Amino acid sequence: MITFSKKADETRGAGPTECWLLHGAVGMAADWRDFAKRLAEKKLASRAVDLWRFLECQPLPIGNFGTAFNADAGGETFRGNGRVLIGYSMGGRLALHALLEKNHPWQAAVIISAHPGWESATDRESRRETDAAWAAKAFSGDWQSFLTDWSAQPVLGGSFPRDPGTLNAQLLRRREIARSFIDWSLGAQEPLWDRLPGITVPVLWIAGENDAKFRALAERAAALTPHGKCSVAPAAAHRVPWEAEEWLAEEIAGFSR
Repeated sequence: MITFSKKADETRGAGPTECWLLHGAVGMAADWRDFAKRLAEKKLASRAVDLWRFLECQPLPIGNFGTAFNADAGGETFRGNGRVLIGYSMGGRLALHALLEKNHPWQAAVIISAHPGWESATDRESRRETDAAWAAKAFSGDWQSFLTDWSAQPVLGGSFPRDPGTLNAQLLRRREIARSFIDWSLGAQEPLWDRLPGITVPVLWIAGENDAKFRALAERAAALTPHGKCSVAPAAAHRVPWEAEEWLAEEIAGFSR
């Protein structure tokens, strides 16, 4: 049995409900640091997960992620009264795979700016080709140029501020980040739309007011999820946890209650 080192996870105690936070593509557990403080102010504990540890030893296709992640979470001692799984963008897609597994350890979930999957095989193939090019840049290109090009994508709306320590840690994970563009590509993901009715826990779908594409996806997904609800972050685009930090913390606090 493969075990995954949790030394890069960031935990913060604050209350009996624990939020597990899954970062986006090219992200880090440390990206959630300020947001975790907001959750703590609302009496919510948190664990920001280093997703790259799941790609350290070997490839992990996205269809197998849920099993590996739930086993990893299930091995953690938990003395609270509930766990909420929270995923942003790529992390939201990974969270959906965890929720679709049987006997998972989650009592609720929040899915932020995430895509349940392309229904067209042509769209998936096109995305795989695009992500293969990103993988090559991440693995062997100039790192700062890669980050600049990544943040320049219209959907992301510009640079994402990180402290130098986080940037250095991110560079050390470039192999895993490159691997994720292959294993966890949206193009490698089978569409999950038909499986959303099988999610039995409450799910809060969130998108930014200024992110029309993902707002439409969230509204459609919420309608298909039996205990689904959609909330729109005012004046925010794709990066809701950092563009509407206090609003999102308050939404999650109310939802978790």
